[in-house]
Amino acid sequence: MAKFVNFAHGEFMMLAMFATWALATPEAMHALLPWYPIHPVVDPLLSLLITVPLLFAFGVLVQQTLFRRVIGGSDLPQIFLTFALSLLLANLALLVFKADVRTVRTPYTDATINIANEIFISWPRLIAFILALVLSAALFLFLTRTDLGQAMRAAAQDRDTAMLMGIDPDHVYRMAVGLASALAAAGGTLLMPFFVVQPYVGGQFGLMAFVVVVVGTLGDIRGALLGGLLLGVVESLGVQFVGADSGRILVFLILLLTLILRPGGLFGARRA
Repeated sequence: MAKFVNFAHGEFMMLAMFATWALATPEAMHALLPWYPIHPVVDPLLSLLITVPLLFAFGVLVQQTLFRRVIGGSDLPQIFLTFALSLLLANLALLVFKADVRTVRTPYTDATINIANEIFISWPRLIAFILALVLSAALFLFLTRTDLGQAMRAAAQDRDTAMLMGIDPDHVYRMAVGLASALAAAGGTLLMPFFVVQPYVGGQFGLMAFVVVVVGTLGDIRGALLGGLLLGVVESLGVQFVGADSGRILVFLILLLTLILRPGGLFGARRA
């Protein structure tokens, strides 16, 4: 939304995952940080009401203090800044949470839907999938049907012309980074009932996110959604029928083929 490549985006997701874990396991968090209050356990789905606003505010703060200084310039300062921020956040998490792998257990963690005793669908994964679709649809409507969303698109396409139309690009960029951070928080929180978190987990999510946006066409929300679904299915089928490490190999093979055959992404021709 701001034509800004954030290599620390996966670490924003990691922060939300640790926040979700802290809310769901207050006693364990108190053991790490004695000043952390022991409060009632917060279910990961309810913790969305906390992690999403927190990461939105964090994204706005980062944009105002760091990203604002390199937006509009060359790509190298942006890359170095966000990569340094990625390393900083990961190592701060390592300092606080150590290298232990942590997860959240809920009453529905192992719950499944049984279809004809042949197909078993995990409830947490199904909930995460449905909410991800809802958030994708809400983001698409926000960017295409609201004044602020259209201002974001205008500022991303041509900052100078957007300013002539009365758009404040600094405000737009703050909201864009805040919104991106909030969506990362939602993704990290929804993953916690069936995934694990450790300080360097953000790297693998960030890498997969870049693969999705490249395959699905950079800047195209529908392309990113379809690209994410395609790569998710390919990775799952590779793990299921070939081997544990083959899923990620197939994903990057698709990325290489996309860059060779359709450098603009799968939907690049349509957008052009």
